[in-house]
Amino acid sequence: MDTMAKLEILADAAKYDVACTSSGVDRRGKKGQLGAASAAGCCHAFTADGRCVTLLKVLLTNVCCYDCAYCVNRRSNDIPRAAFTPRELATLTVEFYRRNYVEGLFVSSGVIKNPDYTMELIIETARILREDEGFRGYIHAKAIQGASPELLERLGFLVDRMSINIELPSQSSLDLLAPEKSGQAVVRPMRQLCEGIEQSKQDRKLARRRHLSASVKSFVPAGQSTQMIIGATPETDQHILKLAESLYQSVSLKRVFFSAYLPVNDDSRLPELNTEVPLTREHRLYQADWLLRFYGFSADELLSPEHPDLDLLVDPKANWALQHMDLFPLDVNTASLEELMRVPGIGVRGAQHIVRARKCGRLGFDGLKRMGVSLKRAGYFITCFGHMAPGFDADPELARRSLEASTRATGAGRKGRRKLVEGQLALFDEVEQANVDPFRAKRGGDILLQRARAQRLEAHPAELQKLGRTPSGLPQFDPLLVAAAGEGKEHVQA
Repeated sequence: MDTMAKLEILADAAKYDVACTSSGVDRRGKKGQLGAASAAGCCHAFTADGRCVTLLKVLLTNVCCYDCAYCVNRRSNDIPRAAFTPRELATLTVEFYRRNYVEGLFVSSGVIKNPDYTMELIIETARILREDEGFRGYIHAKAIQGASPELLERLGFLVDRMSINIELPSQSSLDLLAPEKSGQAVVRPMRQLCEGIEQSKQDRKLARRRHLSASVKSFVPAGQSTQMIIGATPETDQHILKLAESLYQSVSLKRVFFSAYLPVNDDSRLPELNTEVPLTREHRLYQADWLLRFYGFSADELLSPEHPDLDLLVDPKANWALQHMDLFPLDVNTASLEELMRVPGIGVRGAQHIVRARKCGRLGFDGLKRMGVSLKRAGYFITCFGHMAPGFDADPELARRSLEASTRATGAGRKGRRKLVEGQLALFDEVEQANVDPFRAKRGGDILLQRARAQRLEAHPAELQKLGRTPSGLPQFDPLLVAAAGEGKEHVQA
């Protein structure tokens, strides 16, 4: 099999890894014009210094000795198999780099023979690029669960970012769908990477003081991330967010990526093949994750045992505000930065602009508009000079109806808005730009499907008990959450 045939197979197999953003565009080059784009094989990622770069996204091999129920590359599937040698993949990356197709490599792999053997192949690929080819571009590698700590350390000094996929949100789900894998086998190497990254920072700081920084190698300078599949198992959004929050706090993850379950295998342990892809739920989880990382929210503030799932009709920040109308309206001329950041329609930059601008004088609604504040959303929660904006009232029911109508009315291709590529999410756009119609969306946006799914789960308590869950859908006790939260805690309530 020639190199391009391997690339076609292994680039397509890599599309289920979402720890970076797929290009989503397939465009041929034209005579007299420069450049081309491919939806398969290229993705975008952000480097440690904030630059967005194009990566070659590919598996080293799709041969795998594991038989995970949800994975297209599981050993029981009859699919075309291929494998690069480390030299082939390194050469391909360098050739693409010289032609200015890519600026780096994103490499993952099936588990061939055993985890240590597979990790040695990935390490050799990175070593050839760094040492033999002198490649200084961006490399993101997926570490293999179960590989030895020594191999993990070697790889950490060769790559910019490393990911260790947690796969599923609970140990009971892993036991059911991926019995060869363990949550503990994910958290342990995450802790090792966290300690190594912190030690590397300290070593480089000391070396700079002694003017020896060039002699100290960086260890995973762009940090670590992970990925989990949502929708294949009945974990609630509250459980998923608490797990993500614990990982951010205990192992300093840069990012948790959520992958909406794609039904690719016919397996009795999985939802049916015609199950809707929960893209709206995935989008809401990304929005809630953003609130955890940048807005000072906690998982317990956003969700509770009484309301364990995110509202598909309203974004998480607006939903929190609607449930806490006793805290609103806020006067923008006196509210603190932290309070302003919790107002729907005001982002981090908007809140900072308001705090700076009001030092020069009192702000009115016209000034807020010029700063980019979305009064269509914020108008129900703020006042200026003690008065609300014309046409707005601090009525929670009126605010909810307006926000839900705004969500339903927002669609792809409207004037002044970038049209989204089907199947992709605009994670960095304003919340109101989400391409969501909860009543008509064909993929995961149907609130009736969500309710039907909840009713089916309640009707089968035996299945929930098999997964270690109460009828509410919450884990009774999840070792994975305990491991993520830290060894010193005996129990974490999901």
